[in-house]
Amino acid sequence: MSPTEAPCHTAHAASHAAAGELLVADIGGSQLRLARYLGGSRCELISTLPTPTQDWADFCATLRTAVKGVAGRTRGLSISIAGVVVPDTGQVVAANIPCIRGRPLAQELASLLGMPVQSSNDADCAALAEARVGVGQGHEVVFGAVLGTGVGGGLVVRGQLVQGAGGLCGEWGHGPSINEATLLNGAGQRVHLPRFRCGCGLSGCADTVGGARGLERLHLALNGGAAHSSHQILTDWQAGERAASATVAAYVELLSGPLALVVNVTGASVVPVCGGLSRSAELISALDAAVRRQILRRSRNDSKDCDQALLRPSVLNDQAGLIGAAFAFEHGAAEVRA
Repeated sequence: MSPTEAPCHTAHAASHAAAGELLVADIGGSQLRLARYLGGSRCELISTLPTPTQDWADFCATLRTAVKGVAGRTRGLSISIAGVVVPDTGQVVAANIPCIRGRPLAQELASLLGMPVQSSNDADCAALAEARVGVGQGHEVVFGAVLGTGVGGGLVVRGQLVQGAGGLCGEWGHGPSINEATLLNGAGQRVHLPRFRCGCGLSGCADTVGGARGLERLHLALNGGAAHSSHQILTDWQAGERAASATVAAYVELLSGPLALVVNVTGASVVPVCGGLSRSAELISALDAAVRRQILRRSRNDSKDCDQALLRPSVLNDQAGLIGAAFAFEHGAAEVRA
């Protein structure tokens, strides 16, 4: 295995069909999606269900219900999960799905479902898919950023995932990167913003302000009043509403610095952005402009891509995690055969 290839964690049931279709699942903090992988960049969605985040029994029952009736002839199930998968043990560390924390997810689900199961980080899967068949095609170094319920990331070099100690690499959403700040709200008043506590146990993580829930938290902290959904905030911002405009300005200010540092460290020439917030092309454009003002690579002579957008919305959209899970499964199968 080359230094840039990610060790994938796969668990096998006692008996299973040696051939057949591959099932793929993308499990985030809000929803669980199951699909058939059809090859290349094609998936066929089977079902979408709310993710049980608090109760392990409910989580297992939901997944078993999703695969019931489609698991007769399958090579296995590859899961893209919102959490870090420790390569040596298969244990999952998840901030947004507490019920799976510390569990060897693939092993337990393989026993439950009676088929081979593999689990991989969702941001890694999305980055791998975008690097191979998405906006990252043709780029040697691709950093995939996920702005969904929370914040994630994955690094792909020459078409292979990079994974470090403990299965960690590209996790720019966690670590104390957001300092206390004084920002303007929609009324032009200065508001002190503390370091918010993160689900990972730290404070000041990009995850606390960068995902959809973070954007909502930021809006409430700045402007008070009733809570707004991320969708409503972005709609109001595009309509020129003052409170939403102040929130998005603060969002871009807080998030662009950490992301610019990631670009400088990795040398990525493109940053595909996946997740729900990537659907707002205007938001990604604003974030892209702020990031490019803060990175070192600015000269036209430095890169042919310097004058082009660095952050680009996913072209695979909701299927990025599913497609990447299929790519990760094929790599894991090759590891097992070897």
